[in-house]
Order: sequence, then C-alpha cells, then structure tokens
Amino acid sequence: MSSETSPSLPRTGGQILVDQLVLHGVQHIFCVPGESYLAVLDALHDAPIALTVCRQEGGAAMMAEAHGKLTGRPGVCFVTRGPGATNAAAGVHIAMQDSTPLVLFVGQIERGARGREAFQEVDYRAAFGPLAKWATEVDDARRLPEIVARAFSVACSGRPGPVVVALPEDMLVERAEAPTARALQPIETAPAPAQMERVLELLREARNPVAVVGGSRWNAEAVARLQDFAAAHALPVACSFRRQMLFDHQHPCYAGDLGLGVNPALLARIRAADLLLLVGGRLSEVPSQGYTLLDIPTPQIPLVHVHPDPDELGRVYQAQLPINATPPAFCAALPLRPAQAPRPERRQAVQAAHAAYQAWSDPAPIRIPGDLQMGAVMQHLRAALPQDTVFCNGAGNFATWVHRFWPFRQFGTQLAPTSGSMGYGLPAGVGAQRLWPERTVVVFAGDGDFLMHGQEFATAVQYRLPIIVVLLDNGMYGTIRMHQEREYPHRVSGTALQNPDFAAYARAFGGHGERVERTEEFAPALARLRQQAQATRLPVLLHCLIDPEAITPSRSLSQIRGG
Repeated sequence: MSSETSPSLPRTGGQILVDQLVLHGVQHIFCVPGESYLAVLDALHDAPIALTVCRQEGGAAMMAEAHGKLTGRPGVCFVTRGPGATNAAAGVHIAMQDSTPLVLFVGQIERGARGREAFQEVDYRAAFGPLAKWATEVDDARRLPEIVARAFSVACSGRPGPVVVALPEDMLVERAEAPTARALQPIETAPAPAQMERVLELLREARNPVAVVGGSRWNAEAVARLQDFAAAHALPVACSFRRQMLFDHQHPCYAGDLGLGVNPALLARIRAADLLLLVGGRLSEVPSQGYTLLDIPTPQIPLVHVHPDPDELGRVYQAQLPINATPPAFCAALPLRPAQAPRPERRQAVQAAHAAYQAWSDPAPIRIPGDLQMGAVMQHLRAALPQDTVFCNGAGNFATWVHRFWPFRQFGTQLAPTSGSMGYGLPAGVGAQRLWPERTVVVFAGDGDFLMHGQEFATAVQYRLPIIVVLLDNGMYGTIRMHQEREYPHRVSGTALQNPDFAAYARAFGGHGERVERTEEFAPALARLRQQAQATRLPVLLHCLIDPEAITPSRSLSQIRGG
C-alpha cells in the first residue's frame, strides 16, 4: 500500500474499499460501470487489479461466479443501482445454488435520499436477502474495512455463497480515516479421528459401497487423494450434477454422474448400495432424481455425509454419520493403504461400475435425426482437444452432449450452473479465459441459451480472448419443447425461435464464425477456427444446424410425443 493510501491518512470511501480488495488478494473485477460508484472506478485506475468491463450485469455476475468457482476465492463484481443490480440477480442465484464464493458490490443512491423512492432506489437487504448468504449496506466509510472483511469471510466460510454489499454514492466520495483489516483466512473444518475410524469401519464392512462427490471448496490435491483412496479401497465414485471435474473420468473407479438423463445402471448401483459416502455435496433435487434416490429424512442406505457447513448436515437427510469437514481436510485424513485388502467382489463391482460408465459415455454408436451427427462431433472433440480444456455451458438439452460424452480429466475444467441458468456458458468462458489466457476454453451453447448473454461475445473480442463457441441451433427452446410435446403433444406454443445467422453474428462483433450443416464439415471448420483463434487471439463460433427432431441423444421429438 503506497503512502498516498496509508490507513493513517484520510481517503475517499472508494479508495478505502479498493485498498481492502487489494489486501484480500483480489486480482480481477468484472463490472458494468455506473455513475453510482465512480469513486471506486477512479480508485481502481491505479490499483493492481485487472478490470473486465462487460456488456450486461447478468453476464458480469456470471463471469465473477465462474472466477470464484475455478479459484475457490470470492469472485468480485461491481454493478450500478436499480436495474443494474436486478440484472445481476441471476449471477447471485447461481452462486447461491452452486455454493460459489461471490461478492457483488452495488452502487446505491445517496444516503439522504433513501426512503423517498429516489431514482433507481432499491432496498438491497430486502431484495437480495433471500438470494444471498448476506446482504448489507455501508453507511459509514470508516466501517468499510470491517464490512468488506466480513463479506469475504461469509462468502467463503461453511457452504460458500454470494454476499451483496450496497455502497451509497455519497459515502464513496466522503473522506475518512479507516483502520486496515487482515487478509482473508478461510476457515477449515476437519474430521475427528474417531469419525475417520468409523468411516473406515463402515467401509470395511460394506459389500457394495458407493461414493458421491459434489459441492465446492475442493482443490486438485483433494481430488487426487480421493482418487488414490478409491483405488486402494475398491470404492466406486460418482460425481454430482455438473461437478464432473471432481474425479478423473478415466480413473478405474469412476462410475458416472448423477445428473439429468443419468445412466440407469448407476442409479441401480446406488439403490443397491449398502453404504453411501456423500462428500461435499447436498444431494439436492437433480442428483437425488427429484428427492427419490434416498428416503427422507432417514435414508434406507447407511449414509456418511461430509459437508463444510454444519447447517447442511441433517437439513434434508439424517446421516448415520454426519461429519462437519471441508473436502480437502476430509480427503487429507483418508488413509491411502487399507488395513486389509478389499473383498474380491468389491474390486469386481468397481470394474463393472466403470465399464458401465464407459459404455454409456461412448459417442460412437449414437445416431440422431439429421445431417449433423453429434455423436461424431463429440468423438472428434475428444480426439482434438487437450484434456485440460475448460468446458462451459448454460442450460438446455444441448448440454447433455458435454455431460455424457466429454471425459473430464482434471480439476478446474468444468463451468456449468447446477441452478440450470440459461446464458451462463459464454460469460463463464470469458471468466475462465481471463483467468487462464493460454488454456483452451470451449463454450457449448444452445440457440436460445446463447442469446441470453450473446452480447458478451463483444467482451471476448475487446479483451482478445480466443474462446471457442460450439453453438447448437435447432430453432427452439428445446428443453421446454421436449416437456411440451410430452405433456401437450402436437400443441406447440411459445417455444419456436427465429434465429440469426450466428456465424455472421460472431463476425459482426469482430470475431470469426463458420456455419456447419453436415457431419463432415465439423472437423475442418473446427481446425480452421482454432487456428484463427490462436493467430488473432479472438473468439470463434461454430454455428451448428441441428435437426429439430434430435432433441436428446437417445430420443427424438416424435418418440417423445408418441407420434
């Protein structure tokens, strides 16, 4: 901290705030500028923090959420008051349901005008209270270090999530002396030795154990140790919905993912289990298959539930053994060598579980209606892209192609909203590419999904981010059409789309784009665009025309409607 910003000298509220962000290790901020926090933008001018200026507040918040998801540190977003804040609400909701650390700073009206429904006035405590872990407003610039420290701690502690901090415009320009805080120190909780002994005892006794990993607060070391433990103890491991980067899919103990369109063999294996080890996740609606996988409140399967937040233990499921611990602390306590060798039938079960995953995830036999075969597309992507590629997607049936057929190999390679928020993929790709400029980042999108935040393609151009967008266009809100055809066959209403030429859209923003209509066109188009992306450091887009009948990898619309 320079002498010009010393805590002993009066500073503007904006400068005090930025100094605290530097103190807490913030290296990147995503924003849409607003006159309500000009004092912060001025302080950022000389700060060692990179700034990404976005085109819509929802996209900015999603970029910050993606940053938090990949790093485990709070993503930081700044938006202006009123419509700026409400636009950002989608990102806050994602961070809450995905357990991602996020701090959203919102410019606010002047303090003296509150309560009069002033221009763009919103009560942020009331508006964001149900969506965030904590929502507050700073009335006194001298309290900024205290409140920022608390915001970062709340965002990271227990089950991580979003915090919203409102900043009155006049507070940010007043000068004050403020004491500095200490840098963020996330709180780790570890299992007791007696709990670990009980885990190992239950595992030794089990004939058909299964582990399910999910949630947040993981790191690469914890993932690697869990993989070694699973191999030594003959333990099949499944990943929760959109948490597939938590276990190497080529590992011999990997059993698949508990998402939408789950492998029936995996569901049967879990229902037949005599021990379920749930680490880090909540087993919420999607992975629990609509809360049908386990009995509530007392599961019929002996359950060991490991979670960093004590409030989540017993909230839905009463575990036989609840353990309040973060995934890294729990995995660090796992012994890599079992006291006795696992039963031969356990090793056979592991092999069968992995074989069932491999058969389910093989794209080669998949055939869908139309000239563009997505099974062949996924085969080519598996062969052409590096294993550390970061895959980003929003919500829609198109995401099934990634979740089922892309083999995630390592931590930090998946960005997808467990909240099912459309439009997430492109902002997430921007967030990932800003964090790791040299990594391959692929955005998988649907036509309806993409245009929720398609304007952030301009952000990718502005910051010269060579993101690869694979856009599947079937001219409809496909997931909703699927449900509509099942419930109201032949009565299409409200789900058809008239789309632009997306390749031309990409070129209009200054990037590169090509149209792909047939299977044999995809590989050469991808090769050309990858080369252009690397040569120009600009985003590229493959506009892939999909037959509207090809609604899922296994069923057509005709089959769904019974026609």
